[in-house]
Amino acid sequence: MIIDCHSHIFQQRVQQDRARFFDGEPEFRLLYESDKAAVAGFQDVISVMDQQGVDISVVCGFPWHDPDLVKENNDYVLEAVTAYPDRLKGLACFDAMMPSAALEAERCLDAGMCGVGELAFYLSGIDTEAVQCLEPVMAVLREKGNLPCMIHTNEPVGHGYPGKTPVTLEQIYALCKAFPDNRLILAHWGGGIFFYNIMKKEVPGVLENVWFDIAASPFLYTPAVYGMAAEAGLEDKVLFGTDFPLLNPDRYYRDIEQSNLTPEQKDKIYSKNASALFS
Repeated sequence: MIIDCHSHIFQQRVQQDRARFFDGEPEFRLLYESDKAAVAGFQDVISVMDQQGVDISVVCGFPWHDPDLVKENNDYVLEAVTAYPDRLKGLACFDAMMPSAALEAERCLDAGMCGVGELAFYLSGIDTEAVQCLEPVMAVLREKGNLPCMIHTNEPVGHGYPGKTPVTLEQIYALCKAFPDNRLILAHWGGGIFFYNIMKKEVPGVLENVWFDIAASPFLYTPAVYGMAAEAGLEDKVLFGTDFPLLNPDRYYRDIEQSNLTPEQKDKIYSKNASALFS
């Protein structure tokens, strides 16, 4: 079985004319102004799943500033999950700083979504204000059975690209420390913070309730990253995620198969870890 825990879908009118949504949404413009940045609907996800052997995908929208767009995109995710209940699971996505963030999270979770994400702070990084704004959302997730929250992170060094935030390892670590009782998914390998799980003191405890998805990994790391994560003691915390439509699953299959992981470790990444987290 293969579970893709990180895909993005947009409602029909965004798919048809994305440019009309750039005004007032600088983060959306940043990521999707280029024609090379694909925009997909849930039928596109299902088509690629069928072509490349993915059994279940976890889909989400975009953290819009406009509350009406937030609701519209989340409703589209709910439509997708209703249309394909055995193939798709949904995450509630929104601007975590909007006053109604916790209420929107509760609405979506009550409607059947399995968590929250991908929440992102593209322009600010995960600063103190961001962490404070997340508190009500994290409380809702705990109340609903400690459902997971996916947060956008990225490595603070190296080449630039659209969507690379000014986040620091200190900020990512502070986020994990702030919510020790929540189950967090740090997208994009957690910006590399997983390497620090080999420290003798404090860090392994702070990262105990944290998972890491591999979204965009072929753009960021060599296949050696998989073995490093296993050596760091995190083979049960790595999740297969494509960031579709950024990349298709087969781009990840090649890297995983080139890694030095055992078949059992590969199975954990492909599905077992996600099955346990989203059960």
